[in-house]
Amino acid sequence: MAVGVAHAQTGPDPKAAAETVMKQLEAFRRDDYDTAYTFASQQIRELFDRASFERMVKGGYPEIARSAFAIVAETVLAADGHIRLRVKVRGANGIGVEAIYDMVWEGDRWRINGVVTRPDQGLL
Repeated sequence: MAVGVAHAQTGPDPKAAAETVMKQLEAFRRDDYDTAYTFASQQIRELFDRASFERMVKGGYPEIARSAFAIVAETVLAADGHIRLRVKVRGANGIGVEAIYDMVWEGDRWRINGVVTRPDQGLL
């Protein structure tokens, strides 16, 4: 009879990166920018104070600021240790975008280090 050996996880769980994005989207839906800001990386927090962060999201990413639906379509571990998430987002305005999130491991959790969007031709 073989005896199994449990292996402890040696690094951050890439699936947790998607949870971070979904939690931030939920915070945006509630208009809770204080909570949403906590998911931003140190680099983002150095570029934007809390109020500037809210203006940037609402002005530059309306579909993300008010999403009606979001699903992670792809998770890629990059050579630099970052995670790239491809997320399909449908805004409350009816417009669909594909958002590419750059996720960085800071301290004990994944944080959002940036996002770029492009028009989405349709959901999965």
